[in-house]
Amino acid sequence: MENSHKKNPRWFYLVLILLPVVIIIFLELSLRLFNYGRTHDQWVSAGDGRLTLNPEIAFRYFYNTDRVPSANHNYFDEIKKENAYLVFVMGGSSAAGFPYSPNGAFSRYIRKRLELIYPERKIEVVNIAMSAINSYALRDMLPGALEKEPDLIIIYAGHNEYYGALGVGSVETLGDTRFIVNTVIWLNRFKTFELLRDAVKSVSGWFSSPVKSDGTLMARMSQRQVIPFNSEKYFSGVDQYEGNLRDILEMTREKNVPVILGRLVSNLKDQKPFESIYEGQFPAADEVFKSAFNELNSGRLLSADSLFRFAKDLDALRWRAPEKVNQIIEDLGKEFNYPVVKLDSVFNAESENGVVGDDLITDHLHPNLRGFQIIGREFINRGLESRILPQDYKKEFSIEAQDSITLSRYEFTKLDSTIALYQIIILKSDWPYTKEKISDEKKLELLNMKTYSDTLAYLAGKGELTWQAAHLKLAQHKLMNGRIDSFKKEISAATDEYPFDPYNYEFAAQLLVNLKMFDEAYIYLRKLDELKSGAYSTKWLGIIDLLNNKVESAISYLSKSINYNSSDAQVYYNLAGAYSIKKDYKTALQMINRCLQVEPNYSMAKDLQQQLLNATRSRR
Repeated sequence: MENSHKKNPRWFYLVLILLPVVIIIFLELSLRLFNYGRTHDQWVSAGDGRLTLNPEIAFRYFYNTDRVPSANHNYFDEIKKENAYLVFVMGGSSAAGFPYSPNGAFSRYIRKRLELIYPERKIEVVNIAMSAINSYALRDMLPGALEKEPDLIIIYAGHNEYYGALGVGSVETLGDTRFIVNTVIWLNRFKTFELLRDAVKSVSGWFSSPVKSDGTLMARMSQRQVIPFNSEKYFSGVDQYEGNLRDILEMTREKNVPVILGRLVSNLKDQKPFESIYEGQFPAADEVFKSAFNELNSGRLLSADSLFRFAKDLDALRWRAPEKVNQIIEDLGKEFNYPVVKLDSVFNAESENGVVGDDLITDHLHPNLRGFQIIGREFINRGLESRILPQDYKKEFSIEAQDSITLSRYEFTKLDSTIALYQIIILKSDWPYTKEKISDEKKLELLNMKTYSDTLAYLAGKGELTWQAAHLKLAQHKLMNGRIDSFKKEISAATDEYPFDPYNYEFAAQLLVNLKMFDEAYIYLRKLDELKSGAYSTKWLGIIDLLNNKVESAISYLSKSINYNSSDAQVYYNLAGAYSIKKDYKTALQMINRCLQVEPNYSMAKDLQQQLLNATRSRR
């Protein structure tokens, strides 16, 4: 009896506690070793010492959606340079620039304006905004951004708090408790949790139908769920935003990183409420919307603006942030002493009727190109005014001149406008803009495609062709039709967006070289050689220099090309020609001999070899 009641030793309980921990750690290390699942690292290498946002990072927040969004591919130095000024732009689809993404986003204006007023600095504006994400994703990505020691963070976010990933009304929701949602997001970094998540998803798929995967992201994310004004879910969304934004600002303050916040803009005048309901406590949204128009038509602008905002708040389909969100932005900006840009007031002031509508907005909330430029302008102006931006900027330009010069440097083509138009047509061909989804045949009819450019824009709008590929294909088409200026404009759009991608320059150079447009090719070859020197760039830079009688430069480039590729007969032939011009016949003969070793049947090389043999004999 005494033995049966004998207590277990302490190490026994310690093993009981530690064994599951050891098993989990072993499982985690094994899953990482075998590269299970996706890479959830925030930053991935873009080559040449640069980083970009992981294109799969959205899988941290989307669990049931197959086609997840991704951010624009903005690159920045992995090791920050001393003269660098690094800005992160954070938010949802509006901050990402939809439907003018990537080169119409307000981050483009910010980059160009900063490059103008700080010419001695290396400006890096990194836009990590994505469609259909909200403050949960921003809160999760912020520590990774802060690790890169940014000089400024710009936040324009809040429209997706209800239907964005993990929002209270989203198909991707995990509930209303912020602690639980943020904990789950943090756990997503671990492969063990990903394995568990995949197992649960697989098992649950046996008992439930899959989430709808067709239609626009906007239609798929909301499940058509209405959220009445001042309802429990309404306040859950507001509280979610306030709590996450407060966490974000506390983290930035702790790291002493300045932030500029922007109040949100919506289409007030020309977007009627998507879902008007009447429950007795408040009037129907449609009625308030009509009253707002009556006030506007009567010239009572302030009253009209107030009613338009109230109608938007009463809209039970919450794709536009309620005014309470703007108030939170204002209040937290004051609390943390961060400047807030009153973009909603600025848009009203710049609108034709004094209330923002279709003149600056493409749909229910995404600005048009002019609208995005206004947002960029106001962020920079507020940064200068608040002295958050460095004060050693070039003061020779007035604020108005800065804006004018910045706009003149935009690389934006008709193709970009058409891509944006098609994306808006696609968006408005589905719920909630239409009761029934418009067929593909009807959609094509609305698109009214007539030109090759239209076809490229359609494919890019659908996501079947990248923005970069669309511009390069159109550039090639323009060149083949003899329109060199249009060719250069399309190439400039691609190189301006991706200045560190050598492919754009190589693509342009090869097309021009093939057409023997050597002088036009030279500038692209030079840039290609700066970014990624290789056999091709050095070969053609040398050949073109030789054609222009720049013999020393030609020899330098051609010699480099040989170092990259020692089996190119054409390079040896041109080197022989260059040394011949210098009357260095001995070296020229060595080069032509090597040429013929590589390509024995090179007829022009045989002729040159004979000439060089004659020249060397005559010198004896």
